[in-house]
Amino acid sequence: MEKYKSLLNVEKLEVVYHNVSLAVQGISFEVKNQQIVAILGSNGAGKTTTLRAISGFLGIDCAKIANGIIKYKGEEIQNKPPYLITKKGIVLVPEREKIFETLTVEENLQISVPVSKSKENVKYFYDLIYHYFPILAKVKNRLGGYLSGGEKQMLSISSALLCEPELLLVDELSLGLGPIIVSELMNLVKRIRDDLKVTILLVEQNALAALEIADFGYILENGHIVYGGDSIELINNRDIQEYYLGQNNIESRRSYREVKQYKYIRKWYG
Repeated sequence: MEKYKSLLNVEKLEVVYHNVSLAVQGISFEVKNQQIVAILGSNGAGKTTTLRAISGFLGIDCAKIANGIIKYKGEEIQNKPPYLITKKGIVLVPEREKIFETLTVEENLQISVPVSKSKENVKYFYDLIYHYFPILAKVKNRLGGYLSGGEKQMLSISSALLCEPELLLVDELSLGLGPIIVSELMNLVKRIRDDLKVTILLVEQNALAALEIADFGYILENGHIVYGGDSIELINNRDIQEYYLGQNNIESRRSYREVKQYKYIRKWYG
């Protein structure tokens, strides 16, 4: 597919939990081929729900798509089962339950290999994974439960790469990790995009880390997209700096939407 051609289109997506709670409220966004796109927001904003809707895993959380369209390469995929969506080239690196902790690193990788792969193809991808994540080669006989947080993330990404994704969905890459390992993992994600021409949709609370590698970003608040722009624009936006990048932290204002409303009122009525 041509670089920068639209790969994923989400149109007016609504997701409900238990047929009652509206978690995602009519959001629309686009991911172009070979881009890294970041969806940013605080806990509970609807980021994970959005990824689960795209990947087909909503059912495990008693949620469903109530309205809207999800198109991948122009084909509607909303409400299709996860195995069919994975076959189309969309693979999720989840926020929770990333690996099998009672299996070794090597066993975790083995169960992620599609049965259709030849031995030569499997060897190629194993070599590729150990190239990007050499620490996994050193701990390949260690149980997953004994890995560090960073190693678990590396193993989860590696398992996803074995499925040969065209679109990689990464949920909270930085969660629970220190700044040094977060920077290392983010740079590896960008390198994987550049080397393998994989498109990446990344959801993150750590806005600055995500925007440093992303081409484009969206701000998600309470199930709504309240802002979108290229990464440089978002990094240089004073309101984004204040509320998402940890600069000029003012606790009395609670959201990007509120500060925009506050400044509008002050401008015209202050």
